[in-house]
Amino acid sequence: MGRPKYFTPNEVSLHSTLGDLWVSYLGKVYDLTPLIEEHKGDVLLKPIIECAGKDISHWFDPKTKDILTHVDPLSGCVKYYTPRGRFVHVPPPCPRTDWSNDFGRPWWRDNRYEVGILSAKTRWIRIINTLTSQEQRLEVCSEETLDEILQRYLRYNSHAGSYTWKHNSVSLDMSKTLSENGIPDEDEEFYHARMDRDLFCQSICLYFNDDLTEF
Repeated sequence: MGRPKYFTPNEVSLHSTLGDLWVSYLGKVYDLTPLIEEHKGDVLLKPIIECAGKDISHWFDPKTKDILTHVDPLSGCVKYYTPRGRFVHVPPPCPRTDWSNDFGRPWWRDNRYEVGILSAKTRWIRIINTLTSQEQRLEVCSEETLDEILQRYLRYNSHAGSYTWKHNSVSLDMSKTLSENGIPDEDEEFYHARMDRDLFCQSICLYFNDDLTEF
């Protein structure tokens, strides 16, 4: 298996329709579109649909990785805590004969829906093509290597692999992250200085190698 793909919160938010529904929780990203299709028309989908494209980590206990629970004040029993309303695979509050529990794993424990990892910290960079003088501003995941960032940049330049990537005139190791290449993330410094981080972001310059290759 290859290295897991990282996603920015903004990328997750773009998948917010019934035909393309993603959520993130506990650091992972999940495509719940098949679940929505399987239970199409079920009112128990409502809480999930309302949170399409969002992070729902607050639904879960980070230790057990299960839905949060509480003690029902009326029955004294431990039950799932679902303030937005009961959703798919959550048992009803009282025993019922019309609820099927033979679905196997509940969706939040089913790794078939997992598509990647939610970035713990994103950052913005400028990529400058010194051959064409074109510049692109990209939001990337701090955990990504330069090779993975290159994949993001291909939409702007399909020949990106034919360039040497440099920062401050130093060639970058494409197998390492921005920080590992000595490109600092200065967001915290900007925050403490009460400066707008959008006013400045680190730049990477691309130098053409004369060995044109296309991805």
